[in-house]
Amino acid sequence: MALVALAIVGIIAMAGLSIDIGTLYQASAEAQRAADAAALAAARTISISGLTGDPTNGATDGIWADVCGGTGSPANVAAITAAQQNTVGGTAVPTASIMVTYSAGNAGGPGAASCSGAGPGFGVNPEVTVQLTQTGLPAYFSRIWGRTGSSVSATATAEAFNPSNSNVYSSGGNLIPVQPRCVKPWIVANKDPGNPKGCSPSGTACNTLVTLPGGSITTAGILINNGGVGAVGESFNLIADCNLTGAGNCNPLLNTPPGANAVSAPVMPNLQYLPGLVQSPAVAVPSCVTQGPPYYQAAIAGCDQSTVYQCGVLASTANPPNYVDLTENPNGVGGDTATAAACLTHEVAGAGADSLNVSVYPYQIDAGGNNPLVGGTVGTNSVITSSNSIVTLPIYDDTQPLAINGSGQAPVTIVGFLQVFIQNVSTGDGSLAVTVMNVAGCGNTVPAGITAYVTGTSPVPVRLITPPAP
Repeated sequence: MALVALAIVGIIAMAGLSIDIGTLYQASAEAQRAADAAALAAARTISISGLTGDPTNGATDGIWADVCGGTGSPANVAAITAAQQNTVGGTAVPTASIMVTYSAGNAGGPGAASCSGAGPGFGVNPEVTVQLTQTGLPAYFSRIWGRTGSSVSATATAEAFNPSNSNVYSSGGNLIPVQPRCVKPWIVANKDPGNPKGCSPSGTACNTLVTLPGGSITTAGILINNGGVGAVGESFNLIADCNLTGAGNCNPLLNTPPGANAVSAPVMPNLQYLPGLVQSPAVAVPSCVTQGPPYYQAAIAGCDQSTVYQCGVLASTANPPNYVDLTENPNGVGGDTATAAACLTHEVAGAGADSLNVSVYPYQIDAGGNNPLVGGTVGTNSVITSSNSIVTLPIYDDTQPLAINGSGQAPVTIVGFLQVFIQNVSTGDGSLAVTVMNVAGCGNTVPAGITAYVTGTSPVPVRLITPPAP
């Protein structure tokens, strides 16, 4: 009995110690989840801010500081908010115990508290590192030996990647292309309607969105309240390069500059697109559009995960090309584009959709009256961080002639992606008023040795790069 009594003391001590160790392991996992969420939130804030469309001048003009300039900046606030929404040991991590630092993708080192001095590489491959510590975790049985509390810490690093100019900063000198998902089937011409403002009748004054073959952004920079130089922040009309009434097949007018032909395009500035060929059903399709076939409307209002838009892929057996479908004419007030876009953005009779405020930077997304997140109540606290109105469009090389086959389809070469915010659907001609949020160029050729694309739901993908713990 004496031996059993002594053994029971040891068994209880080991059981108590195992409970404390298990509590610490759980708190450690919670801390890592909080750090992961914080790093991803900060990187996403950088991604949708358009900062990566300003890869060279942010360190001197203060634009980067507006996004990730340390304490109080939107990226820091997003990181801290996300971290504190994930409790560690039953309570939120104190703000003072969360450290956010920034660095360029190849800069190395711990980074700085502000991204302002990160250098031009930061605009291509910004990295955010979040380190947090939770102290005072309860100790249940180890207090017997005088231990009254424990602490855990975690570190996570996330990055946003814009392929534009990435060859300048990559170790191999190669531009690594991206392959976003849920891309809308509006394949836009590689023309920038806002730089210079408008286009000459001959089209010679129209700049490109991305350069060929390099894939860099032609006019880098960010417009604030429509001032300054840059593609990010431009507003223009988006309309199909087809007959305006939506009648008949889509006959492309590739030699007609935007706005020069009143039959095919509304008042300048505008950007024309060709409808993409969608061959498979989309997912998450709302009931306010046709499910298909054809699947064009569903690809706009839902998420088209089957059509793979790849940069620089030409027609071949190994690499099937991206096609435009000229049998689809989506133009007009009741056309497929206007119908599906209104469904996507919750716009009814020209109202109720979210809006993008470009008079401040970073741009502010205000919830519309039909946004399901606000339940029809829009007030002073209706600022949101995500919206269905943010869409990604492929950019094609419009210098190549279209080889239209017998089915009315033609292969095109994707040279980049354009991220825009749909402000509204015109009730007059069915065009879309959009504002550029980011540009990602990838060139019209795939570099040698590149076998994989950087994938994500955005043209500037965000991912965790912290290696897992051993």
